[in-house]
Formats: sequence, structure tokens, C-alpha cells
Amino acid sequence: MSSESSRSHAHPALHWSNWNLLLLVPLLMLVTPVFNRDEPRLFGFPFFYWYQFLWVPVGVLCVAIVFAKTRHITGPVDRDEPVDGERR
Repeated sequence: MSSESSRSHAHPALHWSNWNLLLLVPLLMLVTPVFNRDEPRLFGFPFFYWYQFLWVPVGVLCVAIVFAKTRHITGPVDRDEPVDGERR
């Protein structure tokens, strides 16, 4: 295998899309000064806990949107490798 073809196999399915930026939104939950407090309480839970639980569906929603918007993007096709069930 030549070095050129080994480089093409490194990450065949990595593609950039602006939709990927939406995956940064759940990282906002890590800004500690925002949630490092006790009040306001929701159903008796301190803000610290319910704020973090709030981000679970937000993160899932962000990942689902990115998946739906980018699933049509296909990786580069390597003509040297056989297709499943195909022999050389």
C-alpha cells in the first residue's frame, strides 16, 4: 500500500458542515459561574441540579438536528477496496 492511499484511509468519513457548530451549544453548560448557585429552586431541586438536567434534552436535540441535516453527506469512495460480497 502506498503512502498516498494510506493517507486517504485515515478518516474517510470526516466532513465539515456548518451544522456541526450546533454541537458546541451543549458545551455552554460547562460555564461554571452560570450554574454555581443554589437559587432558584425547581420542585425543591437547587438550580445547580435542574440546570444540568435541562441540558440533557438540549444536547440530544442538538445531536439529532446535526444528524438529520448531515446524514446525506457521504464519505469519499475508495475504488481499490471491494464492495461487500465482491471478490478481487
